[in-house]
Amino acid sequence: MPAQAKLEAVKGLVEKLKEAKAVVFVDYKGISVNEDTELRKNAREAGVEYFVAKNRLFKIALKEAGFDTNVDDLLEGTTSFALGYEDGVAPSKLIFDFGKKLKDKLTIKGGLLESERVDVSTVEALAKLPSRDELLGQIAYGLLSPVRMLAVALTNVAEQKETGEPAVAAE
Repeated sequence: MPAQAKLEAVKGLVEKLKEAKAVVFVDYKGISVNEDTELRKNAREAGVEYFVAKNRLFKIALKEAGFDTNVDDLLEGTTSFALGYEDGVAPSKLIFDFGKKLKDKLTIKGGLLESERVDVSTVEALAKLPSRDELLGQIAYGLLSPVRMLAVALTNVAEQKETGEPAVAAE
């Protein structure tokens, strides 16, 4: 009979997996305590949950959470996990950026995106996308640009009528 602690660990992992939009599998061999602490701090700031779990328990949790994807090869050796609940790109970006800083100590093994398995190149491509906040900013700028241009044009027309001279467009 499995130990109660293991059953509770699996139950907790199942809940996390059901909520997660994205999961990144990470090989963290050789990372120091200070580097791990910094990574966890950065993860909290980015809205990502980063943790280490036993591969066997994580595999059981994946099955119980309804993931049919075979990830046995991703669960070999030292494995940590980065889960994104709000932003599916955030865990990829966090691990990719931090991995560049640590060189060979932190490497991406693969991931799950909306319950589908993705390879390393897909996770890295996601990491290079702008963040959700950056995309929202770009959309807002795009929507406000025509309004701003109209305001400039109306201001120029008003100045032209006041002075009687053609106004120069100022942006």
